[in-house]
Amino acid sequence: MANFILWGVTPSPFQLKMQALLDYAGHRWQRWPDQASRSQALGMALRLSRARKRQEIERYPARVPGEDEYPAVPYYSEDGRHFSYDSTGLALYLDQHPQRHERSLLPAGDPPLGFICRLIDEAFDEFGLYMVHHNRWVTSARTNVMGETTARELRNLLPPLIPRLVARRMPRRQVRRCPYLFSVAPAGFDAAVSRSLTPPSKEGFPATHALLDAAWRQYLAGMETLLQNQPYLLGDRFTLADASAYGQLSMNLVDGRAADLLRDIAPVTYDWLCAIRDGRHIGSTGGLKLDEQLRPLLQAIADTFIPLMQQNSAAYHTARAGGETLFNEAAFNAGKALYTGEIQGHPFRSVAKSFQAVVWRELCAGWARLERHDKDQLESRYGLDGAAFSRG
Repeated sequence: MANFILWGVTPSPFQLKMQALLDYAGHRWQRWPDQASRSQALGMALRLSRARKRQEIERYPARVPGEDEYPAVPYYSEDGRHFSYDSTGLALYLDQHPQRHERSLLPAGDPPLGFICRLIDEAFDEFGLYMVHHNRWVTSARTNVMGETTARELRNLLPPLIPRLVARRMPRRQVRRCPYLFSVAPAGFDAAVSRSLTPPSKEGFPATHALLDAAWRQYLAGMETLLQNQPYLLGDRFTLADASAYGQLSMNLVDGRAADLLRDIAPVTYDWLCAIRDGRHIGSTGGLKLDEQLRPLLQAIADTFIPLMQQNSAAYHTARAGGETLFNEAAFNAGKALYTGEIQGHPFRSVAKSFQAVVWRELCAGWARLERHDKDQLESRYGLDGAAFSRG
């Protein structure tokens, strides 16, 4: 099988997702810079920086210039010189790889199942990220070790003593980013930590802690219902949907208080995450199917992810039509392309994100490709609102 280099750190849920995908597909991988020599790590960092500046890094099967955005991490490469990003893109690539696994990561030959797989995948990647990032910096404000872990895994890039500085500064930076990542504290919030590590409120932005806490529990309830009856989300074997749910939710396994809550609230899901972390999904076989037990999880997605994507897409296109060219975190920090919305009766304020507009457009195109009888099945049996995907 092939050899991959993953450039990233384990505090990233997308790094965890990529590792699980490659494990299942039977490919070997190393995580750099942690598992590289110092010279290897520095050389790779230089090549990656050059490729970013030249806009040479691709997303499989195709990047959308001006809308897709390069992440900080992770990236993947087979030769150490040509780089790609996006964890879902990696799954698509692995299914077309010359040394591909006989068991595809995306269900083949069943369009409704394939659509649900992508829907679950994107819901966890986008809205799930908000929930688990919130858990790390709010729920686990006193117990997470993200700073120390990141510094340790970046040590081969850093001069002596600098890892200690990274361990202190990285958490402060991530806490400041909480409102951008949808977690806005109520005024006067006290996490019993230093001021620099206290998740902030933001003037003009409604608090979203209650929304994220409730949504996380709703997603976990859906996972419990499903995993009590079958080993994976879509049946007897691992797929892209499992990889995405695993990547996001397992991020909190090392976060102290969030991990304890996860084990208490959703013990079956907790054990499932640990099993994938330990590689027990490798070699899973069997059939895939849509099951009635999917309804609670799909309802959670319909209640949160779908309305968020609809509102973000509308805000993005409105801003572009008005001449706005700055989006995502740069726009958030500049106070541009902001919009107000509502999820499950909770008001929120956010920034239009171009990459989420791409995600929603691709999902709506996937819905449009389904046959009418397949759409009817997903609407009647699983409660999806097809009209929502017609407004992409």
